[in-house]
Amino acid sequence: MNEGITVSPELNDVFLKVIEKYFQNRAFAYISNRINSYSVNPVIYLETAKMKNLVGFAVVSKDPKQKMQTKVEKTFFGKEFRQLNTIEEALQWKEETMRKGID
Repeated sequence: MNEGITVSPELNDVFLKVIEKYFQNRAFAYISNRINSYSVNPVIYLETAKMKNLVGFAVVSKDPKQKMQTKVEKTFFGKEFRQLNTIEEALQWKEETMRKGID
């Protein structure tokens, strides 16, 4: 995502189409590596959470503003949602979450 944008429902539709194409019948966890600072309209998570094969969502960022934002985003998601500091932590979280999602 570009610096300063707001992820809107229209942009989320692109995400949902990609997921539908590549993960149609497979469980997956999504990791957002937020290198750039941008905001997310949290309403998009209401639609995203309806995806049955999406077992969890993680945001990777050390930025305090992003950490605060993810607390708000989490309340709209209704599934496993984590804020982590490193990609390594996120990958470990993904493995644990996928195991739980499959059990």
